[in-house]
Amino acid sequence: MRQSRMTRSAWAEAFEHPRDTISLIKGGYGRMREAVVAGDDGGFTEQSVRAAAERAYREGRADLPLAAGRAALLVIDMQQEFVRPGWSPYWVPEATRIVPVVADLIEGCRAAGVPVIYTVFAETHHRLDRPRGLDWMPNHAPEWVPPPEAAEVWAPLAPRPDEVVIRKPSYGAFYDTPLDTILRRLERDIVILAGTLTNFCVGTTARQGYERGYFVVVAEDATATDMPAMHDAELATLKKGFALVSPARRIVERLDASTETA
Repeated sequence: MRQSRMTRSAWAEAFEHPRDTISLIKGGYGRMREAVVAGDDGGFTEQSVRAAAERAYREGRADLPLAAGRAALLVIDMQQEFVRPGWSPYWVPEATRIVPVVADLIEGCRAAGVPVIYTVFAETHHRLDRPRGLDWMPNHAPEWVPPPEAAEVWAPLAPRPDEVVIRKPSYGAFYDTPLDTILRRLERDIVILAGTLTNFCVGTTARQGYERGYFVVVAEDATATDMPAMHDAELATLKKGFALVSPARRIVERLDASTETA
């Protein structure tokens, strides 16, 4: 079989003769590139693995459990700062448009006995608990000082008195918050995500939940961001490796079915 990679003896020779190191590395890289395209050892070609990845991004569907007795709904940052039309530089028009879908999902979860937990991106602890780099990011608008009501949940989605609202200092809902403790006290290991922004707070929360051992479900039509292309790209990534991505109505249907068979 044609040698597809540099051997240990070849690397040893390179260190013994430094002048030839660069040309040896270039030759090894060339052989490696040929092997990647041709599928040298296991029969996998560049075309086959790329096609498999494209299918997973486009059509992937995680086979996760979705039972009302194990689930909690996280409504991520549907607050005035992002949802109230024209009110702040951080307004996400698509977040305003999805409000009816999010409202239906909330009501469907409540009816199925699924706890609803809200998060808001808030000014906490004099901002000393925020990541240091946040104020240097291009999405920072220093000319706008958010008033206290910026962190209030948008009225049509208002929480009930017995529902938790978590004030978080950064994108992910698990970062420096009691969310993990709350979910464990509720004995919930499935988190359903809705809200904004898809590729920031929702996506970060999905990854954090996944890495903490939760089953993550994302309501694709109950999430929104500031660019449609970024919304689609983030859902594709979550679909491939982090979460079950599904329409909100289908999520409610599965929750209802689980209560009927319980």
